[in-house]
Order: sequence, then C-alpha cells, then structure tokens
Amino acid sequence: MRILVLGGTAFLSAEIARQAVALGHDVTCFARGTSASPPDGVTWVRGDRSLGAKVLADLDGRWDSVIDVSRDPIQARQALEVLGPLAGHWTFVSSCSVYADHSIPGADESAALLEPLPEGQPATPETYGESKSAIENMTLSLVGEKAHIVRAGLIGGPGDGTDRYGYWPARFAANTDTVLVPDIPDAATQIIDVRDLAAWILRSAAQGLTGTYNALGDVVRFGDYIAAAQQLAGPVEEDVVVRPGKDWLVEQGVDYWAGTDSLPLWLPEGHDGFQARTNQAARERGMVLQPWQETLAATLEYEKQRGLGRERKAGLSRETERTLVALWREHQR
Repeated sequence: MRILVLGGTAFLSAEIARQAVALGHDVTCFARGTSASPPDGVTWVRGDRSLGAKVLADLDGRWDSVIDVSRDPIQARQALEVLGPLAGHWTFVSSCSVYADHSIPGADESAALLEPLPEGQPATPETYGESKSAIENMTLSLVGEKAHIVRAGLIGGPGDGTDRYGYWPARFAANTDTVLVPDIPDAATQIIDVRDLAAWILRSAAQGLTGTYNALGDVVRFGDYIAAAQQLAGPVEEDVVVRPGKDWLVEQGVDYWAGTDSLPLWLPEGHDGFQARTNQAARERGMVLQPWQETLAATLEYEKQRGLGRERKAGLSRETERTLVALWREHQR
C-alpha cells in the first residue's frame, strides 16, 4: 500500500510508520520533526499543519491509506478536505475520552459522546475529548464511507512518554525506600500495547475496514498488575509497601491518574468504566492482543533505558512519597 501518516515522529504514529515499512509498504510521514525524526525507511515530508491547508499541497497523488492522529479539529478538517478525495481509506485515531459517561463498566461504542468542540474554536488540553468528538463528526461527514475511527484507550509499551503505565514497574525496580500503593486491588486497568494497536490499524487499512471501534486492552485488576510489576522488579518485602486507603490519599491532596505527584492508574469516584469498556467489536474484527504481562515487561525494559531515577511526568516524587509514607505510618499508630 501507499500510506500517508500525518505524524510519524511520536509514540503511536511512529510505531505505525515503523511497522508499515517493515511490512514493505511505501510510507510517507508528514511531520514537523521538531522533537524527533520519523523511522528509517519512510519518505519524510516536513511540514507544520498549524500554518494552514497550503502546507499539504506537496502531498499529491493518490493514497491507499491516510492515517491521522490529530487532536486539533481545524487541522483535521483541512486534511480531510485536501486529502480525503485522494484517499482510498482513512483512519482517524480518536480516544475513549470522547465518551460523556465513564461510570459504567462494559459500555460499548454506542455510549453517548461529549458535545463536539464548536467549529473554529481552538483545541486545548482541557477540551481534548470534545476536540476528538468534533474530528469524529467531520471525518464521518467528509469521508464516512471509507473511515475507520479508532477509539483508543490508554496506550502503553515501549516508547510511551506519558510515564503512567510504566510508573509502577519502574518504581519497584528502583528498589529505594518504601513504596506507597493505593489500596484499590479490585480497580480496573485497561492498557493496549502500542505495537498491537499499530498492527491492527495497518491490518484494518489493508482490509478496508470501516466503522467505529474501541481499541482497548483487556481489563486487568490493579492488584494483579501491581503484583506482576513487583515480581518483574525482583523480591520486594511486603513490609516495605504501604497501602493507604482512597479517602486518606484524597485528604492529603494526592492527584489521580496523571501529572506531578499523582498515583498513575488511580481514578476518582464515578470512573468505574473509564478503564473497563468492552473491546469485543474490535476483537471480532481482527484486533489481536499480546498477553498484558509481555507489555509490562517490555515497558519496564524501556523504563530502564530511560533511567529509573529520572524526573517523571506522572507519579510521586521521592520526596513526596517519603512524606506521605511517614504521615501514613503516623496515622496508623
């Protein structure tokens, strides 16, 4: 296939380009390349989509597949209008953040969505879900008969720069001080390996698959995930792990999910379905998932390459963790 990746330098888009080259496809990446270069073997067309539709003029000819990971509705519309008529198949990588309700485990693709970001309004990090919802609408409107909309969940595996899924195996592997783990053993986690997601996107493009699907990993109990992370890291004595309750952590101002001084994968009340949506439809249409333990092991190896003691985008700093451990032990007396 002749494939155009709108991106190709970051996490998922780079993995898509890498796998496509390995499969023998003719791959072009359209990207600025300000932080990284596309994988070897692709044709790299440098361009900044923020400059308007004119920058897409060099992407002429027909494409068997166009793959867009945009979160900006203005840029997404420009690509759809310019490139949509030239594409045999169009993949838009959306997000499960488009859903309006995250409280119901097992919800499928028919669940209600957030209101789309109004036309012409700039996207912001705070309107991520609304932006993706808007792009879904315009994709269906402009190229719906050849559109594959992929609602991805949390993506993990090698190359993940969010620091969320990798926080816990890296924390145990660092083997320093007492580890603070939220006492939520039955909470759901749901991560899809970036390699599995990229492979399914490419396979679906080759098959001409259309429609909207949740692209998610299988649900894994937080307690099982933590136990596997500990085992990968080597022996960790239980008495050097403390497990405060949710209410106490909230009282101390610990953040959920992501960001500085947060506890990754811990979600607030009312989010029981956020990491527990069904992936059945995608499974039935060829999405293959490797065992989650293999993703975890590969994630830990990537964390070691980056450095276990580095400053992180998500998770507790060592100083904050020590303070919380001391407060919890005092609370337990």
